[in-house]
Amino acid sequence: MYGDAKEEAAVSDREDREKKKKWYILDGNHIQLLIVLLIAILFYVGLNHFDVVAVRVDRFMGVLSPFIVGFAIAYLLNTPMCFFERKLFPNHRFKRVLSILLVYVLAFAVVAVLLGLIVPQVVQSIKDLAGNMQTYMTSLDEMIQNLTEQFDLDADAINDMFGNFQNMMSNLSSKAAEVLPQLLDVGFAIGSGVIAGITALISSIYMLAGKDRLVPQLKKLLYATVSKRRSDRLLEICGHANRVFVGFINGKIIDSAIIGVLCFILCAIFRIPYPMLVSVTVGVTNVIPFFGPIIGAIPCLFILVIVDPWAALRFFALVIGLQQFDGNILGPKILGDSTGLSAIWVLISIVTCGGLFGFPGMILGVPTFAVLYALMREWVNKRLKTKRIDGNGTPLEEPSDPSKQ
Repeated sequence: MYGDAKEEAAVSDREDREKKKKWYILDGNHIQLLIVLLIAILFYVGLNHFDVVAVRVDRFMGVLSPFIVGFAIAYLLNTPMCFFERKLFPNHRFKRVLSILLVYVLAFAVVAVLLGLIVPQVVQSIKDLAGNMQTYMTSLDEMIQNLTEQFDLDADAINDMFGNFQNMMSNLSSKAAEVLPQLLDVGFAIGSGVIAGITALISSIYMLAGKDRLVPQLKKLLYATVSKRRSDRLLEICGHANRVFVGFINGKIIDSAIIGVLCFILCAIFRIPYPMLVSVTVGVTNVIPFFGPIIGAIPCLFILVIVDPWAALRFFALVIGLQQFDGNILGPKILGDSTGLSAIWVLISIVTCGGLFGFPGMILGVPTFAVLYALMREWVNKRLKTKRIDGNGTPLEEPSDPSKQ
């Protein structure tokens, strides 16, 4: 009887193991196939109901936008905060608190200077430009008539072209004159934007203060859900991406600030009208690689052609000189080889990401593409090494074995 009971227990254990196998039939590859199938279904539903999905995504991003902005602020201020911790308060008990306080005081000081000195002058320049647009257009019309008579040009074609240009600029100036007071009244008023800004500021402070706990928690979650090999690889990729983004973004901000200041000084020397407006436009658009100087120069040239055509020529020469100085001297000194991309890949990344994500894509597209390019280059080199060939398809020499010599 004891033997029968033992045999029944063994049979029961086998049945339990079979049930467990059936229960865990979705392990491994089956789970991966199920995930792929679910993603395909979601993609199909998203394409068929794109409008509904877009509305839901916009609403979701609107809720998360203060925290996204807070993360961007914390990411920008993290580098100077770490510098203050290492250099100014290395052994202080409250070095993190003091570093955060100092970096935000400096950030507020910079913003206050921009708002107190630059913004009023830019606004005043826009007001003056809109108010004097008709006078500028009359002067430009007289100059074109004089040039037409002096060089015996086709007056009808020039008048038609100038009439279209004049109508376009008049419409723009009238629209700007109508919208500008509304922007000044509404844009700086207390509202939901101020509340979102305060939320972003508070969240950025919490992110900087708690990053020593937040990052280990994310690592712990990663190692708990993914295998150690893949977790190590993902952390390595994140570290490389962080270095690329920090080097590129911080370098571009410094580079653009220097170019903006130089542009203002040179505009004052060459007596170019509205130097503050022109310099801010050039400095802000300079954060965009490759196309930045061109994007900033085009609207400034349109304005200066109306105000003073000869000043527009001087500004054109000035922008060309600044672009050459930035591209060949200043940019390489500050940025170095932070991206490792050639000119053609920079162009492709800006056009692609700018077309998909607008102005943020034009700024962040280059470092993002640099990370993807580095990963693709590593994968290609590994595949070539596995196949024992080089980039031209030539077989690699077998390593010599010292034991056979």
